[in-house]
Amino acid sequence: MVERGGSGVPGGRRKQRVSMADVAKLAGVSSQTVSRVSNGHPGVIAATREQVLAAMRELGYRPNSAARALRYGQFNTIGVILFSLSSTGNSRTVEAIATHAAAEGYAITLIPIDVPTQDNVLGAFTRMGELAVDAVVVIMEVHLLDAGTVQLPPGVHVVVVDSDAGDRYCVVDTDQADGARRAVRHLLDLGHETVWHVTGPESSYAGQRRTQAWRAVLQEAGRPVPPPLHGDWSAESGYAAGLTLAERPDCTAVFTANDQMALGVLRAFHERGVAVPEDVSVVGFDDIPDAAYFVPPLTTVHQDFAEVGRRCVEKALQQIRGGGGVRAGTDLVPTSLVVRESTAAPRG
Repeated sequence: MVERGGSGVPGGRRKQRVSMADVAKLAGVSSQTVSRVSNGHPGVIAATREQVLAAMRELGYRPNSAARALRYGQFNTIGVILFSLSSTGNSRTVEAIATHAAAEGYAITLIPIDVPTQDNVLGAFTRMGELAVDAVVVIMEVHLLDAGTVQLPPGVHVVVVDSDAGDRYCVVDTDQADGARRAVRHLLDLGHETVWHVTGPESSYAGQRRTQAWRAVLQEAGRPVPPPLHGDWSAESGYAAGLTLAERPDCTAVFTANDQMALGVLRAFHERGVAVPEDVSVVGFDDIPDAAYFVPPLTTVHQDFAEVGRRCVEKALQQIRGGGGVRAGTDLVPTSLVVRESTAAPRG
């Protein structure tokens, strides 16, 4: 209920609160009908629903969401636990989760974790319980769930992003391996003898999958596998790798595990007088909005973060509305290769 009437000034008449009964009286319906409209119940005819909503607007009535949650056992909130909001993939996935949750009438509560440990994850779940959420989306990113280091509390509606724990949890992820295969095959199809690789962090599940796919494609094609250069997702680490690769005359093609590192590689090549794509072709991963405006525009693997977020919300709601009947397993979102001007056939 909300306050109405009165002057709102010291010594003035005390404000009264708009009740469900007030709305029912103005709309000419029962309090039960107002309750059904307030809770989004489908069993109210359209004309009556609009009549009640008009009365709510006129009186300034706002349903008590806390009381409704206690009564119906539902808070219309999805919690999100993640280890890094700075990475492109995580921030865009959270944005997509918030957008699709809002479309379903849900808000999100976000809890970041500085250090991904068992205690910190359990602490975050405890905090989520205090904040009253209906389900939790965990954006792991690092290699934890599949290694058995972190166990999520039983009896909680959970969707996990970016993990290899589909045997125990409901997992949504981009098809990391297929995206990397597309990138490497594109370069081999252009005529490059082999493809060098700038990796993501060793602790990253996504980075590991991309590296494994890069190596597998080269091995299947009978091509030499160069030693990978290790990065940490940052443009700075890509720049350092690019300086090393610029000194390798046998390097004609590079696959970087994300677009930010590709940006660093491009900067290093530019400084060392290595032309892209005339001397070396470069492919990234993510297809961030800026990738089309790199110099040259970057060929990259497109991740559909909006679809990842949509599927996370969909699976969370299936568990909420279906009582947890969603089976464990991994739902992979397809990737696509976006060819721009940073790749070409090798010289000669």
